Amino acid sequence: MGLVIGIDVGGSTTKIVGVENGTHIKAPISITGSDPISSLFGAFGKYTHDNGITLDNIEHVMLTGVGSSEVDTPIYDLPTTHVDEFQADGLGARFDSGLEQLVVVSMGTGTTLVRVDGDTISHIGGISMGGGTLQGLSHLLLKTTNVGEVIEMASHGDISHINLQIKDICKKDIEGLPMYATASLFGKAISSNATPNDIAKGLICMVLETIGSCAVLSQVNEGIKDFVLIGNLTKLPECGYIFPMMENLYGVRFHIPEFACYRTAIGAALSYQLKKND
Repeated sequence: MGLVIGIDVGGSTTKIVGVENGTHIKAPISITGSDPISSLFGAFGKYTHDNGITLDNIEHVMLTGVGSSEVDTPIYDLPTTHVDEFQADGLGARFDSGLEQLVVVSMGTGTTLVRVDGDTISHIGGISMGGGTLQGLSHLLLKTTNVGEVIEMASHGDISHINLQIKDICKKDIEGLPMYATASLFGKAISSNATPNDIAKGLICMVLETIGSCAVLSQVNEGIKDFVLIGNLTKLPECGYIFPMMENLYGVRFHIPEFACYRTAIGAALSYQLKKND
């Protein structure tokens, strides 16, 4: 099998990756444009140029994502197929994980949950909490929608000025609830002199903790203990301590794979072999 191009087309940002021989991930990139079509063709042109790829090198193009619905013709006359986004999420998250049972937590503008049981992939729900929430609340509370700026502010913030923790309301250990666990998101803000940096830290932690709890609670009594995090929010530095904390709290495992932001595009490319075998 030659080079298969997987493309995840969002509202304005397109993520693109090549998969060689169904196993090798080749230099994923993302491009933002004024609309889905502009970002799609901008990404395709840059990706092929930067990697010295000619159209003759490409066996197939696999499209997924909300913006892909606007594409109804083959890309540069190449064989082009649309892929269900949840299928792409599942295949991309499972790839190279060594896991047969997992829940994909796709953290984008909102968050979707996809369950993988071997070759069975199913959408099990989601919540309207994600990067859109972070940007919207940052606009209201911090007067910026620049996530990079919010991340920088949060690096100087103190979460203890924002969240009410178990240790703030209880002097003795409670079985199953460590003293560092959050009792109430933003529950302390009303009684503290929180700075904008503290608020930035609180917003990021609120989004990530809510997503993590939702994912775990979706599988109560279902037996799955592995959750694979994908999407742009995996780049937030706070992932490095919030999800390990939640692992200890819930007795589960959160995984952030290499190329986590591109796993939907990777899954789209990987789905080609499945469709080829049908």
